Amino acid sequence: MMSSSFNIYRVGISFVMMCIFYKSAVDSLSELSPQKYFSTLQPGKASLAYFCQADSPRTSIFLEELNEAVKPLQDFGISVAKVNCVKEETSRYCGKEKDLMKVYLFRGNILLREFPTDTLFDVNAIIAHVLFALLFNEVKYITTLEDLQNIENSLKGKANIAFSYVRAIGTPEHRAVMEAAFVYGTTYQFVLTTEIALLESIGTEAIENAHFYFFHCKQVLDLTQQCRRTLMEQPLATLNIHRFIKTMEAPLLTEVAEDPQQVSTVHLQLGLPLVFIVSQQATHEADRRTAEWVAWRLLGKAGVLLLLRDSLEVDIPQHANVVFRRAEEGAPVEFLVLHDTELIISRVEGNTHIEEMQEDEDEDMQSPDMDIQDDEVAETVYRHRKTQLPLELTVELTEETFNATVVASDSIVLFYAGWQAVSMAFLQSYIDLAIKLKGTSTLLLTRVNCADWSDLCTKQNVTEFPVVKMYKEGKHPVSYAGMLGTEDLLKFILLNRISCPVNITSVQEAEEYLSGELYKDLVPYSSVSVLGLFSPNMTIAKEDFTKAGNYLRGFVITGIYSEEDVLILSNKYGATLPALLLARHKEGKVESIPFANSRVQDIVQIVTNALLETFPEITVENLPVYLRLQKPLLILFSDGSINPQYTKAILTLVKEKHLDSLTPCWLNLKNTPAGRGILQTYFNALPPLPLIVVVNLHSGGQVFAFPSEQAITEQNLLLWLKKLEAGLESPITILPAQEWKPPLPAYDFLSMMDAAASQHPTRKEPECTKETNMQKNDKQQHEDKRSLLLFF
Repeated sequence: MMSSSFNIYRVGISFVMMCIFYKSAVDSLSELSPQKYFSTLQPGKASLAYFCQADSPRTSIFLEELNEAVKPLQDFGISVAKVNCVKEETSRYCGKEKDLMKVYLFRGNILLREFPTDTLFDVNAIIAHVLFALLFNEVKYITTLEDLQNIENSLKGKANIAFSYVRAIGTPEHRAVMEAAFVYGTTYQFVLTTEIALLESIGTEAIENAHFYFFHCKQVLDLTQQCRRTLMEQPLATLNIHRFIKTMEAPLLTEVAEDPQQVSTVHLQLGLPLVFIVSQQATHEADRRTAEWVAWRLLGKAGVLLLLRDSLEVDIPQHANVVFRRAEEGAPVEFLVLHDTELIISRVEGNTHIEEMQEDEDEDMQSPDMDIQDDEVAETVYRHRKTQLPLELTVELTEETFNATVVASDSIVLFYAGWQAVSMAFLQSYIDLAIKLKGTSTLLLTRVNCADWSDLCTKQNVTEFPVVKMYKEGKHPVSYAGMLGTEDLLKFILLNRISCPVNITSVQEAEEYLSGELYKDLVPYSSVSVLGLFSPNMTIAKEDFTKAGNYLRGFVITGIYSEEDVLILSNKYGATLPALLLARHKEGKVESIPFANSRVQDIVQIVTNALLETFPEITVENLPVYLRLQKPLLILFSDGSINPQYTKAILTLVKEKHLDSLTPCWLNLKNTPAGRGILQTYFNALPPLPLIVVVNLHSGGQVFAFPSEQAITEQNLLLWLKKLEAGLESPITILPAQEWKPPLPAYDFLSMMDAAASQHPTRKEPECTKETNMQKNDKQQHEDKRSLLLFF
């Protein structure tokens, strides 16, 4: 596949599209001398250079096209420069006049390819040629049917193929294929041809047009069997390829047992309709075969689902055997009686509505603002780009006003980038926070657009976006590192109203603190309050607890009591000093934990573990916390609230220490719809609920399912778990062992901007501001995201 040096630029389509929609800091052609250009080349980074005589009239048209290509190529991590050949400097690229009609592609200071300027006739040709050169290992160019058959045979049972025919290299269609290969080239084998004869051999009509096929080879195990092929019927453009591939990645057929109006799939998100084949228990197998046949015929045109009438609470007309749902929001479902599968096909093909994001294929290339994002965050931002936010609820800061404003008042500052999708999505949550706090808080909500004030953000140690910091007079700023949502940020702000740990001065105050009365308005945001008990002479232990309280500030309420009468509390709660008292307000319980000789991180870990529930409901927000325990998950999947008998059975096993090696939890598919995707990954189709599985994410990836025919009782669960421990149960599936990571390390965008502006006089780097970070270990946060992906 692609070499590792170029692989560092594979930022994914979400970042590429994001950069298209938001103005880049550098979007014009740099003009450098040869010496200056070669001094800026960095190892592993790709760069396109055009060497020419200054102000040569022969090159004006080409330079206009090259300038148009600067920004799109920068989005792919490729710099572009015009190098002016001057007499004072010698370079082999500034030699004969014929050499000045070429463009050179470098990786670091190594020449990869030279292009005659007449092959780079417009911006599409420039981008297509450059990406084609860099993706030479990922896009195989073929000319014969034998080449195609050899590739197809080599990939059967291993990977799928994205096959395309374009009329010529350098066309807009070629550019679209290369942009798709940049994103999906490590997942699918891209194959490209310009030979009409090869296209004719596949049996395609209308061969004068560009074509894009998806070859389903991964599921083919018989080498004599041909890979099934699906043709993309839309024009060959970047957006259409992306949308088409997304439908190829979706499940072919999904079984559902819920109201068709409530079902959500990737097809609806892509503007495609849904077809529900109504089934009942007596004819389930035959209906499933029919639905699969229809699904193959409609692949890329609609989503097909098998609707189980017997387990559906919603009334469906007795004779209806097909339910049709258009993609338009709010469109009613249609109940149909269609006894011929061809009628189903024609119904879809006659009613499919795909939202057109551009007038025509050329406009897609000319007006990239009309693209749709691969990343859901970026796509949402794009779709709501015209929504006016009440930004006046927050104060916009500049380099001139920042210090005066922050010094004058306690402030929350959002550092964001106006061109970045996540920043703009979080800005909505930040404004929602301002609405909630309007008139109730003395805290000033402010924001800094780092795209405009990069030096200011650098001084505040902000190089990634978005970042929220709290500034209080006389204290170091505190960085927020929680979920990027309104409620979590609100909790962080409200819990920061008090100092942590709180200094408790009497036994009566301590009792009020433990009962929740002292800070009853904050109890909804911190279900556990922590009180450290110390003898007055336990100086080191108190210092460590104080540091731990500062570290946990904004996430849990902590207090400290070290008066002479501390033994009154220690005797009442059976605590050996030094000790932690954990007040669980929901249960009305107080428990004590001794922590003699525990250091700061130990105390933090004790408190963090104490915040975990015994049998929690798993959500997208809290899953990383429980995955961090590095234990297999015992998950009870339900479609609503849990039967109390199931909860009692599992809690009994917990109490009897039978589940110490597991993390018991449950997942409500109504609250967390992502659970459906998880189950479909495990079972290929949605199984009956409730269901218990054990998932060993951290070693082996095995998934075991509790027998559905058995009742969920304490005895049955215990017997099944003993079989698992003895190795007598077989997994229903094994999750891939691949490592999930962010596509790239976090980019230091500000440094990149400074590097791009290197022609300015060098200036002394500002001294970094000290700060207290609530979660300093970025690596741990990346691991949380990785584990979340592994869960699926």
